[in-house]
Amino acid sequence: MNNMAKQRTNWRWVDWLYVFTIVGQLIYIGYYLEQMLTNPKDNGTLSFAVLQVVAGLVIATLPIIIERFMPYRFPEILYAVYLIFVYCSILLGTGLHFYSRLYYWDKFLHVLSAGLLAGLGYTVFNVLISKQLRQTISALLMSLFAATFGSTIGVLWEFYEFTGDSLLGLNMQRYMAKGHLLLGQAALLDTMGDLLADVLGSCLIAIIGYFCIKHNRDWLDKLTFTKK
Repeated sequence: MNNMAKQRTNWRWVDWLYVFTIVGQLIYIGYYLEQMLTNPKDNGTLSFAVLQVVAGLVIATLPIIIERFMPYRFPEILYAVYLIFVYCSILLGTGLHFYSRLYYWDKFLHVLSAGLLAGLGYTVFNVLISKQLRQTISALLMSLFAATFGSTIGVLWEFYEFTGDSLLGLNMQRYMAKGHLLLGQAALLDTMGDLLADVLGSCLIAIIGYFCIKHNRDWLDKLTFTKK
């Protein structure tokens, strides 16, 4: 009984956000499995969407699995943004078709993910330096590292999309419309828009981080691993 009470007191606010994310995806899966049984003709499209949401369950749970094998916890704020991203991209974006219903949904997610990665850049920087050096090192240097880290991961993602399009005949970089190849700048708009969103999201968090660090160095504690 005491162990159960102790486990409840160890719950963080971000754990409730995780529960909300998982419950939302389970409701979606249950609803569309019922739709697949009543409308077998649409099984192909529905099953693909359901599989992606099932993958979202695994992706949302991944940080918890990783934490079980290390004596530290991920920064709460980064984990929260990560869960929001998973919810918005997989459940809302893929499951509820926000990608096709809202034109700029993809760009919004690029800004969000780039901000998340820039925040992770601060975390990585904190790991690489000592706690004493953290108190004196340039806030500008740390923020430049965070912005570069987030933007670079965005570039690597575009490499991944290009590879998938080239080898598997996909259309992740939106170089085709209704089965026809786009020409000139039209074929580059999606990729360049994604890269711009990545840079904007990374730089936004880096600018916020710079002023927060200049005001109070302890702000970095929010982006560091904590012992269990």
